[in-house]
Amino acid sequence: MPRYRYEAVDAAGETLRDELDAASPEAAIDHLRDQGLLPLSVAEARGGWLRGGFGQPLFSKRRSISQKSIILLTQQLSSLLNAGMPLDRALTILLGVADDEQNKALLGRVQEKVRGGSSLADALEAQGVFSRFYLNMIRAGEAGGALEAVLKRLTEFLERSRALRETVTSALIYPIILLTVAALSVIILLTFVVPQFQRLFADAGRALPLATQIVIAVGDGFRHYWWVGLILIVLLVAGMRQQLTQPDSRARWDRWFLRLPLFGDLIAKVETARLSRTLGTLLGNGVSLLNALTIVRETLTNQVLATALGEVAEHVKTGRGLADPLLESGDFPKLAVQMIRVGEETGQLQEMLLQVADTYDGEVQTAVKRMLMLLEPALILGLGVIIAGIIMSILVAILSLNELAF
Repeated sequence: MPRYRYEAVDAAGETLRDELDAASPEAAIDHLRDQGLLPLSVAEARGGWLRGGFGQPLFSKRRSISQKSIILLTQQLSSLLNAGMPLDRALTILLGVADDEQNKALLGRVQEKVRGGSSLADALEAQGVFSRFYLNMIRAGEAGGALEAVLKRLTEFLERSRALRETVTSALIYPIILLTVAALSVIILLTFVVPQFQRLFADAGRALPLATQIVIAVGDGFRHYWWVGLILIVLLVAGMRQQLTQPDSRARWDRWFLRLPLFGDLIAKVETARLSRTLGTLLGNGVSLLNALTIVRETLTNQVLATALGEVAEHVKTGRGLADPLLESGDFPKLAVQMIRVGEETGQLQEMLLQVADTYDGEVQTAVKRMLMLLEPALILGLGVIIAGIIMSILVAILSLNELAF
């Protein structure tokens, strides 16, 4: 019987991650529901030798639908329903235009469940690839009879989220390329250029300067023991993955990430933008504040902020507003909290949350540009210093040989 890895939420709002045996993903979901759990994701657990520390897979053969495909599917379904087409007919059309076999198979399974009497939200949930936020938005739209409007809002939300993610990713491409070129340049110098001078230095019969000896030793290490470095990198990645799967270790690392100069500020702004847009979108579709906070907590990647938001939700249960608990946690930007306070006082919390998201989307772009303005010169300067140090160590040795000749 296949084994499935799942994430689920219990009655207390805690996230559980474990594995279970089931005949199919649908059977696994039914089993979790029978235990009073709300499934978030169910995926087949893969065995084999390509596994990280303590059974965590390094590579997964299971493909999930891409974010781009989800956006396109949501946009097309919204357009078809807005044109007055029934859901079953809209799914049939989407099946006919789908190019990717995996997406076509997923749409076929969704249509089969809808025809069997399931709601669209339940049919999507059974596939195990849609986020809890996405499913709750669909469920709220079906309950309120405004599925077309919800799908349109979902499309806008997903496109904005992808644009924010692509902004950060695109900004990091150049520094990564620069760092890669720098590393390759140093490796080539140490493994191909420096050894050309070794015979000359060996025949001289004179002790080389300390700097030259260090450069030659590093070059020999690269040429003869490169595999040791490769093994260390693999072990480091596996160890890091294992650390990030442990709640306590993950919390320590996330706290450390938030304290990093520049990067910590960027992480906080990205998470604030995600929190505000998700919460504002959920409230705009009729989801209660308490349920929305529980859903938003699952969308945050930084566990420190997720835990703080969980504590905020506990205060909201007692009847307090949202702004005061956020401010007391001390983990969220004060400007965002004050804007949320204004939204609560004026009865326009949903609109203000979306405004906060727009503000921090802009702040993220500014922070990325500022970070790159400092990072690029630092990388170039560091590369120049390293290469200059290698060249100077060789030149010092050559000059010492010339002195010996005279």
